[in-house]
Amino acid sequence: MAGAVTMNAARILSSVLPATFAIVAVVVANLPISLFGGLIPAPLLALMPIYFWVLVRPDLMPPAAVLGIGLLEDLFSGGPPGLWAAGFLAAYALTDRQRDSFAGLSGFGAILGFAAVMGMAAGIAYILASLAYLRPTPLAPLLLEVAVTIAIYPLAAVVIGWAHRRFVGPMRSD
Repeated sequence: MAGAVTMNAARILSSVLPATFAIVAVVVANLPISLFGGLIPAPLLALMPIYFWVLVRPDLMPPAAVLGIGLLEDLFSGGPPGLWAAGFLAAYALTDRQRDSFAGLSGFGAILGFAAVMGMAAGIAYILASLAYLRPTPLAPLLLEVAVTIAIYPLAAVVIGWAHRRFVGPMRSD
């Protein structure tokens, strides 16, 4: 009996870990702390676990979770509601549709795959922000955020991959 309870708890933990990673990423990215005095924007950390888990275990990162993570990003970042939620859902759709192509990439190709998804999410967010403010928004800050996010992705992928191998993979395989 105790083994069954432990096994169920492990399965629940492995099921909520991907969304928890993304929620923690939203909180960390939006902390009012700047390592470079505000010269470099914070990366869009929440897209990294979304992209990773949609590739590796899409059953653990459903569209409803992506919508909630995007709305949380909108709330914490102070942008118009739905801006990053739409961008994240578009990134989810592209990644899910092209999963075989993206999953087959390695090395620099994997970074380019993430860059394509990041660029599309940022493009959606830019268009929606321009519509919300009824004028084109400045493009340079968004491009810098995209560049910082892409530059940090390889490190984040290593951390998320480790969590997948250490926690989610073994807990979900039984």
